[in-house]
Amino acid sequence: MSDERISEKVKNVQSSAIRELLKHSKMEGVISLGGGIPNPDLFDREGLQMAMDKVLSVSWKDAFQYGLSEGSPDLREAICQLLKQRLITCHPDDVVITSGSQQSLDMLARVLINPGDVIVVERPTYLAALQVFHLAEAQLASVGTDGEGMKVDELEELVKTTTIKAVYIVPTFGNPGGVTLSDERRKKLVALSKRYNFVIIEDDPYSEINFTDKLFKPLTAWAKEIDNSENVIYTSTFSKILAPGARVGWVVAPEWIKKQIVTLKQATDLHTSSLSQSLAYHYLQTGRLPDQLKIIRASYKDKCQVLCEEIERELGEHLTFHRPQGGMFLWAKFKYQKNTTDWLKKTLANGVVYVPGEFFYADNPDASTLRMSYVSVADENLRKAVARLKASLE
Repeated sequence: MSDERISEKVKNVQSSAIRELLKHSKMEGVISLGGGIPNPDLFDREGLQMAMDKVLSVSWKDAFQYGLSEGSPDLREAICQLLKQRLITCHPDDVVITSGSQQSLDMLARVLINPGDVIVVERPTYLAALQVFHLAEAQLASVGTDGEGMKVDELEELVKTTTIKAVYIVPTFGNPGGVTLSDERRKKLVALSKRYNFVIIEDDPYSEINFTDKLFKPLTAWAKEIDNSENVIYTSTFSKILAPGARVGWVVAPEWIKKQIVTLKQATDLHTSSLSQSLAYHYLQTGRLPDQLKIIRASYKDKCQVLCEEIERELGEHLTFHRPQGGMFLWAKFKYQKNTTDWLKKTLANGVVYVPGEFFYADNPDASTLRMSYVSVADENLRKAVARLKASLE
């Protein structure tokens, strides 16, 4: 059967390389550094059971009923309280509950972007965001990154000559680069947004997975200080700190776009699962999240350290990387020309898989890069994985 009936915009969307690699990760004997999925051994089963018991005993009628398109008022209020810990002040009316942060990006793209609008992303950037922006028929431009995150000076040169609609950025413990935007660059990015009147989409799935004692102030909070809140939209999710299967994320947005998001939400799926929202709310009410975050941070920090030390010891002459200050990913680059997509065939034969870096670029991909996720792999298997990578170079 011909695919002529499929829309051109959908035909042009590339399948996620990460989703395809998950097939390989299920093969017997393969150690996967590929998928960016939380460690299921750290899901708070007891706390989730407590929350679900509350859902079924106290909130079951609402949990199984239709709900408001903008989301449960109780959950939106609880999210506002959670965000205070991240230095973000907002009102429940500013919050829209979504079916994971991926839906947040999809709705923002559809509300903001006309075909041909210029959207600026980091180089490299989150693969699924590229899929969303391509589907919205945006014109993508990219600026480089280094150990301090996006090169905002490079962005400034771009906006002097090009009218852009928005900048999409994961500023804290980014995916895939694992880097964090410095305070100086955060302030400058927000100031540029005000001066040139472009929107910032701040994607923040990982800031709670912090390996340091420093609290990294969100762009949303910096924007409030210079009266630029109308230009900054914040998205986050419970996927990395509670359970991705719940599919609960949120957007904090100024009123001019929030109304349009709610209207689109009505047309898309009416509302995020009432059951999932109720589960998330009652989990927050247990008061267990702070201790759960300590467990996640400690585990991921240890695993990150194991992987970094093994790479430095066994592959230091081949790879260079920045040590992440948090999050779930380590981004590495060969010190010489090496196509990591081609190399993957050999590493897979040796029983280890990663994500080739070229898939994370909007343009000018660097084929000598790769992304590794350490969070779901046992320490001993992290060591074995590096040994297998080394053997794949011989």
